[in-house]
Parts: sequence; structure tokens; C-alpha cells
Amino acid sequence: MGRHEDYDRVVFQFKNTLPGYRVEYVQPPLKEDGSGNPVEIKGTAFLVVRMEPASGFDLNTGEGVMVYKGPRRLEGSAAGTSVVQELVRTGDFEAVLTWAIGVSDKVDFRVSTATSPFRLIVDLRNH
Repeated sequence: MGRHEDYDRVVFQFKNTLPGYRVEYVQPPLKEDGSGNPVEIKGTAFLVVRMEPASGFDLNTGEGVMVYKGPRRLEGSAAGTSVVQELVRTGDFEAVLTWAIGVSDKVDFRVSTATSPFRLIVDLRNH
């Protein structure tokens, strides 16, 4: 994630293909997929990015080899974002990958995709 002029950007990159996706604001409390445990996340508005089929594991291997080795919680301030407070993985369960974006205010957002590599891009207005 990072800050650009007029918007903060969150990018999800995929190895083989772009999954289906849904991006929408939700009301708290946020819950972890599978367990239903509550998830604490910084911000006053929450944008959930649900991607399917997608996983941090390589689902083509019998054991499900971990391919995403990054953190499950990322601070917006560390990336210099202004409206994105925190990015938290809330689920990686049954080929559904879910991340929540905690924002300081409910702002307009735009979703786009790219290839080479495959990416899902969420831009959030930051002014």
C-alpha cells in the first residue's frame, strides 16, 4: 500500500490468475472467516475486499504450501498513507481470501485490475 496524490492505494498481487472479487464497506464488528472471532482494526469505516478463489496458500499442492509470507496486519502510517489506517487479513478459508481496510473516514474508492503480474487495485480518495 502507499500514498499518491489524491488517493491511497492498496494492491493485491496474484501468482497465476486474477480471482473474482467484491469490495464494499461493512459495519463493524468485523469477524474472522472460519472462526467468527472478532477482529480489531484501526479506523472509523471499514472496506472489505473478498477474493475468490484466492489464498495465501498454493491450493494446487496437496499440503497447501504457504506462498504469502507477509504480515497479516499492516500499518497505514508505515506506508505513509493518509486515509488508510490499517490493512488486516480477516480470512484465508476454503479458497476465499479476505482483507479489511480500516480507513479514517468513509471515502470514495475505485477498484481496477492489471495483468503481468495479476493485481487487484483499490484506490481510496485521500483529500
